[in-house]
Amino acid sequence: MKRYNLVVLETSEKHWVQAGQQRLASGELLLYSGYEKENAPHTQGVALTIIKASFKTKKEGITINDIQCYAHTKDCNEDVEDQFYNRLQSIVEKCSTKDLTILMVDLNAKVGMNNTGYEYIMGSHGLGEMNGNGERFTNLYAFNKLAIGGTKFSHKRIHTDTWISLDHNA
Repeated sequence: MKRYNLVVLETSEKHWVQAGQQRLASGELLLYSGYEKENAPHTQGVALTIIKASFKTKKEGITINDIQCYAHTKDCNEDVEDQFYNRLQSIVEKCSTKDLTILMVDLNAKVGMNNTGYEYIMGSHGLGEMNGNGERFTNLYAFNKLAIGGTKFSHKRIHTDTWISLDHNA
């Protein structure tokens, strides 16, 4: 982290168990969340992981709410997805609108290129067509007046298409 001058670094798809924090020898604080059971099968990565950390800047006194989460893939039970999005919404709602809130998420979603009706939260540089998770994603962001940064500017194709679902119907 020091080499790249990073203050906050977030990862997903860790195969760790339990949830907690650990101070590294270098001084950074590592927050983690994984399966509750020690011998979990890790078939869904660390799905349903939601971590929120709040920081106050030294100079301006701005509070930054950093929420990182990793959601299920689209073949998940709809009730489980509803629970995940409801939990995420309840965490976002607790953030003051005066604070800077950053969601660093892997929601296994495609928002597509058509931003009709969502122009104020997303650009037209998505990929393909919106899927069900993409619809949930855009609705969450629209409701909370957040912006989907990855769609605002054009990117090289290699930087936009990062995964393929097992059934090849991402």
